[in-house]
Amino acid sequence: MKSVTISLRKIRFFVVSLILILILYVIWQKITSPYGVQKVSFIPSKSEKYTQGKLSFTIYKAKSGVNEDVLYHFHGRNLDDAIWNDDTYYTSMIQSHWQKANIKPPTVVLVSYGSQWLLTPKTSRPESGLLNDFVSKLPIIESKIGKPRNRILLGESMGGLNVLILGLNHPELFSKIASLCPGVYLDSPFSDFDKIKKGLQRTGADPKIAYGIYLWSKKYVTNQEEYKAISPIDLINKNNISYPELYLSCGLYDKFGNYEGTEALANIAKSKGIRTHWHPVYGGHCSTDIKSLADFLITN
Repeated sequence: MKSVTISLRKIRFFVVSLILILILYVIWQKITSPYGVQKVSFIPSKSEKYTQGKLSFTIYKAKSGVNEDVLYHFHGRNLDDAIWNDDTYYTSMIQSHWQKANIKPPTVVLVSYGSQWLLTPKTSRPESGLLNDFVSKLPIIESKIGKPRNRILLGESMGGLNVLILGLNHPELFSKIASLCPGVYLDSPFSDFDKIKKGLQRTGADPKIAYGIYLWSKKYVTNQEEYKAISPIDLINKNNISYPELYLSCGLYDKFGNYEGTEALANIAKSKGIRTHWHPVYGGHCSTDIKSLADFLITN
């Protein structure tokens, strides 16, 4: 009986100790969690939201006035067309730079087909065909803002790949492309496993993310030939095409493994005489040099 009492005391002591440890852990987590978030000081743009079928787009105009260009912005994964005025996002830093420099910015059209999507030509995949859809809707969008002097493309991550697919497939429509941390790879989703694995070793990409990207892209293309129609490196290697001016940027430690492919794309573009601005950044996914990017988005 005495041994049973001692065992019960030990169990109670253990349970009480465990509860105290959990309470202390929760308190410590509360104390050491960030108390707030760094926000950007800027004047938000006026906005109007529209929907055309699957396409949602929001038109942003600076309150101080805009120039004659239009900037089509394609957002990253899990974002939406409200992100331009977010005071914790890099887009507010761009606006702040323009405002401090007294630069009249372009009208911005933020484009969205949902949280995750790729602009691909029509294939047998039901998710494909958004490239054709967007180009067909350009006249509708521009009926609300007027025909621009120049069309400029901007996108980050998923959006960075989308603007390359769009701008390199339809170079006649755009004067500049700014692509940040885009999903550009030397290997394709249809490469053999060993080749993909070696790519992960070279780039330091997070395997869970990289394999997820490869599987996701197969929702839009079914074979290597269809993939070439959305691969920026394959597109840039086409001959006798006058491509828009390029701004390419990527963080050295991009967890998606985008640095290697983006740097290769920049080198190929330069070798073909395409006016190219390559901005490697010491940082992670979508680390960006705001000043050079903001200046690139303004045409003289």
